[in-house]
This record gives sequence, structure tokens and C-alpha cells, in this order.
Amino acid sequence: MKHPTIDVLVVDDDFMVSRIHRGFVERVPGFRVVGTAHTGQEALDAAAELRPDLVLLDLYLPDIFGLDVVTRLRTAGLDCDVLVISAARESDAVRGAVRHGVVSYLLKPFGFDDLRRRLEQYAAQRSGAYTAEVHSQADVDRVLARASAARATAAALPKGLSTVTAGLVEGALRAAEETMSAAECAQRIGISRVSARRYLEHLHDTGKADVTLRYAVPGRPERRYRWVG
Repeated sequence: MKHPTIDVLVVDDDFMVSRIHRGFVERVPGFRVVGTAHTGQEALDAAAELRPDLVLLDLYLPDIFGLDVVTRLRTAGLDCDVLVISAARESDAVRGAVRHGVVSYLLKPFGFDDLRRRLEQYAAQRSGAYTAEVHSQADVDRVLARASAARATAAALPKGLSTVTAGLVEGALRAAEETMSAAECAQRIGISRVSARRYLEHLHDTGKADVTLRYAVPGRPERRYRWVG
């Protein structure tokens, strides 16, 4: 069965960046851009008119902070999903995005493959939870089972770790040219060094990162992480 095309609204205050992101989205099968906006108010107006399925939302807009845009979308009864694309690395921004229920959080700058992976993940989740036809209790049970599976994936993280921050740490480690310390990771994405180390150790425990020790600095050896997938 062919799934419906997913309509996307691209929101970024930089006209050049929005064109690049639009081009990225339109290269992913199953997605089409139905509009672009460059301010928070333009985003709200466009969402009300175009009714997109997904909003690619920058947080740093000239008139309204991005997470406040999400709140106003919900207040207006617009149930579009939101994928944050932002240079905001502050932990408050990440935690706020989680509380607002964004489907993902992608740090700028990013490449086409980074966005493609997240769009494909979103499409897979949507095809299971949103496009299922419900005619009987069995159909309802299948939809709930898919939602439970998604929650189980999040629950696989150790207690206190969030899927959004885990994605940020993974992205930072993937982008590192060689190895990365917890302190370097923390500085890059705006979380504490202790938190960064917890996420990096989880990646190591699950076989997604290698660890080496650097003895060139005084005191305890520094743990260096490298993405292996």
C-alpha cells in the first residue's frame, strides 16, 4: 500500500538556509515542501493555511521563539508534528523541545543524510501510528502495540536519559573528525560534562562507540570516544 505524501513546512529566518533545507526535504521520497516561512508569525499563518503534516522549525526566529511557536500551534488546534532544526545547543532548549513533544532535534549545521535519516524515521513511525485504518478492536490493539514499541525503544535508555539528548550526543560523536572527550561533547551541545559522559558511556556499552585512554594530561587518563556505529 502506498502511503500518502507527507507535507512539510520549512521555517527558518535565513532565506538561503531555508532554500537549502527545502532542497534536502524534496530529495527524500514521500515528502514534499508545501511552503516556507521566515518568522514565527509567518509560520503560524502558513500552518493554519497549508495544514502541513510536519514543520521543520528553527528556534531562533526574529519575532517569536520557536518553542513558543509550538505552543501557539497547539493552542490553535493545529496538530502538525514538529522537527526542530536549530543551532541552539543549550540544555534548556533541548529539554524544552522534549517537553513540547517534538519528534526530533537536529543540530545545525547538518548534511542531507542527517536530515534524511530523521525524515525516514518519522515516516516509518507515522505510517504505523497515523495511517492505520481502524475498523475493529484488533486494529486499535495494533496501533497501541506500535506505540508501545516506540515507548520501549525510548525506555531502552538508562533512567534519566532522554532520546532527544541521546540523538544530539550521537550526532556530535558522528561528526567528530577523530575522537571526542565528554568535556568536548558537553561544550558542543550545551549540556554538563557529567551528562555527556553518561550518554557517551551508554553508546560504549551498546557497542556504538569505542573508548581509548589518553595519558598525555596530568592526573587520571582522559577517556576518548569514537563512533563505530
